[in-house]
Amino acid sequence: MRKRKIEIAVISDVHLGTYGCHAEELLSYLNSIKPKKLILNGDIIDIWQFRKRFFPKAHLQVIKKIIDLSVKGTQIYYVTGNHDEMLRRFSNTKLGNISIVDKMVFNLDGKKAWVFHGDVFDASIQHSKWLAKLGGWGYDFLILLNRWINWALVKMGREKYSLSKKIKENVKKAVKYIKDFEQVAADLAIEQGYKYVICGHIHQPKLVNKVNANGYTMYLNSGDWVENLTALEYNNKRWKLYSFAEDHLSPFYADEDLKAMDYKELLAAITIVGKK
Repeated sequence: MRKRKIEIAVISDVHLGTYGCHAEELLSYLNSIKPKKLILNGDIIDIWQFRKRFFPKAHLQVIKKIIDLSVKGTQIYYVTGNHDEMLRRFSNTKLGNISIVDKMVFNLDGKKAWVFHGDVFDASIQHSKWLAKLGGWGYDFLILLNRWINWALVKMGREKYSLSKKIKENVKKAVKYIKDFEQVAADLAIEQGYKYVICGHIHQPKLVNKVNANGYTMYLNSGDWVENLTALEYNNKRWKLYSFAEDHLSPFYADEDLKAMDYKELLAAITIVGKK
């Protein structure tokens, strides 16, 4: 399978190290593209919910794949989020082609783009971090329960069902929070003169133009790799929202060497690169 050449790819909310993470699907996606820039917009490694007993091989392969992309020339920007906030102590650190930052502002074909995770808008994280962490554990349990339900539904020949999506759609406070999040991000971007504002955090993929009395901006959210399995791509002066489900990518490996590595070899390779 030929790799698609794109200028920028943006992924967020992967939550490596949790039961809900779809690492194999993400690995297939990363193997299918050849981006000049890869922006990891927060919550890539879930340090909040890290367990020594749970970090599957596919999760390590995703990390190794990102490192391999950087070695081959892709510029990697790791924008820190709340679940990987521990990395904020290393902000503005650069390791080869990998940069760790809290936010990004750059020119994109003559227009200013603003990239940040989005947790700065979340009052529960800013003022009650323990409550946010508890919610994270609850969300992970809900995703795990949903997998068992979907397994049973598939066995009965019925369509899969998303518990968390249904809850979000039917809880007015959740719907209002998402709308408020998008509007606040857009209003701030317009005020600062940014034509693109790119977020993650709320696990809601979106690409929409926002207008107010002071101007306009394009609000973009890369979604997640827990439920939606989505990413943002920029190429030929256009943004598009990528959906793994619509792409119908079958799991494949463009890198046979990566496929052949066992757990210990992957761990050793990541550790050695990190030390270098």
